[in-house]
This record gives sequence, C-alpha cells and structure tokens, in this order.
Amino acid sequence: MLIFAAILAIFVYGLIAAMLGTILPDLSKRFQLTPKQNGNIALAQAIGLIVASVSVGPLMDNAGLKPGLVLGLALVMLALYALPQSKGYGSVLVLLLVLGLGGGIIVTGANSLVSDISEARRAATLNFLNLFFGLGGLATPFISANLLSRNSVKLCYLVAGLTTVTLVVHLIAPIPPPTGERSFQFAQAGDLLSQPVLWLLALLLFLYVAAEVGVWNWLPRHLIAQGIPEGRALNILSLGFALGLLIGRMAVAPILITVPASTVTLVGALLIAVTTWLALQTSSPKVAWIAVFCAGLAMAPVFPTTLAMVGNAFKVATSTAMGLVITAGWVGLAVSSSIIGGIAGEDPKRLKKALLILPLFAVLMVLVNLIVRVYL
Repeated sequence: MLIFAAILAIFVYGLIAAMLGTILPDLSKRFQLTPKQNGNIALAQAIGLIVASVSVGPLMDNAGLKPGLVLGLALVMLALYALPQSKGYGSVLVLLLVLGLGGGIIVTGANSLVSDISEARRAATLNFLNLFFGLGGLATPFISANLLSRNSVKLCYLVAGLTTVTLVVHLIAPIPPPTGERSFQFAQAGDLLSQPVLWLLALLLFLYVAAEVGVWNWLPRHLIAQGIPEGRALNILSLGFALGLLIGRMAVAPILITVPASTVTLVGALLIAVTTWLALQTSSPKVAWIAVFCAGLAMAPVFPTTLAMVGNAFKVATSTAMGLVITAGWVGLAVSSSIIGGIAGEDPKRLKKALLILPLFAVLMVLVNLIVRVYL
C-alpha cells in the first residue's frame, strides 16, 4: 500500500512536471504571452518548488510523511482546478507558484517514503519509483495532443481529478509516523550543513534539473519555432523525451544493483551533454525525436540515483537532507528558465541559442561528479 501510494504521488508529479511545457503554447495564444513572460511563469513555479522543498524536510522528519504528502496533493489539486479560470498573466503566475509548492512537497515526500522502505536497494528502488514520473511526463503531452485536441482546460481538469484520487489514497494509506531516532533537530543543522558531500550532491542536482526541466518547459516552443507543427512537437516531448525517461529507468534499476551510483550518474551526464546538443541542431521531426529520446534515456537515472546517494550519505535527518538537495534542483529550474527566457527575449526563434545552456550544464555535471567521488 505504501509503495502504491508513493507511485501515485510521483505519477501525479510527472503529470504536472510536463504540464507547463504542454499548456504553454495554448496559454501564450490566449493571453499573448512573450517568451520572457513564459520564463517568468516558469520562474514562479520554480520558486514554489524551492520554498516547498527547503521547508518541508524538517516537517516530514518530525511530524511524519503523511501530513506533508496530503498538503502537497491538496495544493496541486487547488491550482489545477483554478487554472482554467485564470484571467491573464498575473493569475497564471500565482497559480503556477501554488502548483510548484505542491509539487515540491510531493517529490520530497514520495522519495523519502520509498527511501525509508527499501534501504538495502535504495538506488534501484528509487529508479523504479521514478519511472512512474516518466510515465506521468509521457501521459500529459500525449493525452493533450492526441485525445484532448490540445485543450488546456480539459487537461487541467483531468489531472486535477487524478490528483484528487491520489489524495484520497494518501488519506487512508497506513503511512507510519516518524520514529524519533531519525528526526531532525535544529541543533543538528550546523553538522548537516557543514558536510561537503551535501553541497556537492546539491550542485549535481542543481545542474541536472536545470537541464531536464529546460527540456520539459521549452522543447515544444523550440520545435514549433523550427517549423514543426504543435501537435507533432508535443508528441516528440511525450513519445520521445518522456518515453526515453520511462524506458531508461526501467533498464537502469537492475544495473544499479551491481554498478555504483556515482558511475551511473557520470555516464548519464556525459550522454546528456551529447544528446541535448544534437537535439538542438535539427529541424527534422524524425531526427529531433531520436535525439530527444536518447536524451531521455541519458537523463533517466540521474535524479533518483542522486537522491539515493543522499539517502546513503545521511542516515539521520534523511528527509531534511533530501529536501535541501531537491531544493538545489529547483533553484536550477529557476536559473535555467530565467536565462533561457532572457536570452530568447521576444523572439521564439532565439530559443535555439538560449537552450545551449542545457549541454553546458551537463558538462559541468561531469566535473562535479568527479569531485563528489572523493567523499563517497
């Protein structure tokens, strides 16, 4: 029941992670939004993710995972039911902030829950859990493009309904309360924050999320600017990138039983640099699909495997440490979205140049990975 609850929660997060990139073209048409305003909307969501992740860890370590997960799902549900009623740029900005708050809580809670359940095979189990993130990420643009005729209103209500079901499951799930021995005490903050491995893993996730969410949020608009029809662009995101994430996490889980997590993340970073660069060099839908699918495969293990490294390194205050590292990831989201939107400015065709920061961040991931090995 606990694994099922965590799977539903991470699936919901996958649905909303792909939400902004999926509905952004429609929102831009309805409210005449510029790429810079798109960047500000993505920044608002990132701020919500940051605030939630940095604050919810101590709450979950001390009060338990259940209150946090219920709160996160409730915020997501509220934002999605309200988004179709938005009147313009300002209301969209606020609702994406709320969506980010809920999403940040869900990610920390679901990964902490599974990390506690399966300590012996933490990396493999977290990758199994997060393949449902890939499934959610695949579902959102696929359903929008092929079943809902890119209707953002219907999509929001559909995902809101699924979130409501997930909330009910978490209300009845027997999620155990905190034991006390792994709880976070504020007196421990100095010791926790003084660990170099915490900051190195945080930097690794900062760079990774900057790259991954850059694809989720900006790939459809970039492909549309290259002359690819909107429906085709959304299918490249879902049946290319999201499918690559899904298959990659299925394939890597057994590998992580024998191969060190640091090696898996190093290889992933190298491949991300190559595949994201290639994806930006073509205007062919077929070539773009291949490159984006391979980018998804390369990115698949990095997020959950990095969180497994956090769980292995911090046996006490695990949710707090995990929340801090995840927070760094959302800071990466905010930074990359601001840079991409700023470089692109008012011209969608400049997104190609702006998105070159994605392979750049992947190269930096390689360097950080080589350093973090010293502390593991």
